[in-house]
Amino acid sequence: MINEIINVSVRIFIILTPFFVLSMFIATTSKMEHRKQRLAALKTTAAILVICILIYFFGEYVFAYMGITIDAFRIGAGIILLISAIDLVLGKNKGGHLDNGDAGDEEHSFAIVPMAIPYAIGPGTIGALLVMGGDARNMGDKLIDACGISLAAVSVGILLLLADFIQKLIGSRGIQVLSKITGLVLAGLAAQVIFTGIKNFLFSG
Repeated sequence: MINEIINVSVRIFIILTPFFVLSMFIATTSKMEHRKQRLAALKTTAAILVICILIYFFGEYVFAYMGITIDAFRIGAGIILLISAIDLVLGKNKGGHLDNGDAGDEEHSFAIVPMAIPYAIGPGTIGALLVMGGDARNMGDKLIDACGISLAAVSVGILLLLADFIQKLIGSRGIQVLSKITGLVLAGLAAQVIFTGIKNFLFSG
């Protein structure tokens, strides 16, 4: 069970594009006091965790209501993930950039939007969580996935809490390199999701 939780957490951690989120967080909070920056990191982490869990547990009802098969959504989500991965590798942003000067004035309002959505939880992440929820066979599987999702969200939060230290350690260019590596791994995950959806669609039944 521990291995399954770790496996889920690693996949979700990558899908959350943590180093892209870290780079945006550093840019957004660079003029903040250390205490306020840590509070913003905690709020962002909480937002990511709650939103991911809600999407995961209630996604199956979206499938049922809209009449979308899991494999069809798997293909669509994989394509979105692939686009997100390409954006990361090419150095493009997933959303608009919040000016540094706005961070203090808005008292961490950026922690949910845009930091949690769409920087961490973009369309690809939402699609992947919906597919995971639809694939879960029973409540035991859901609880294992939920633990993995929670661990991934907390791991992203730890990165944000250590933002100052990481920036001093590897610099802005180092974070950009890590973002591109994340994009390459994410592209592989996206391709696997797409191929699985196509295979199931063609050969099921």
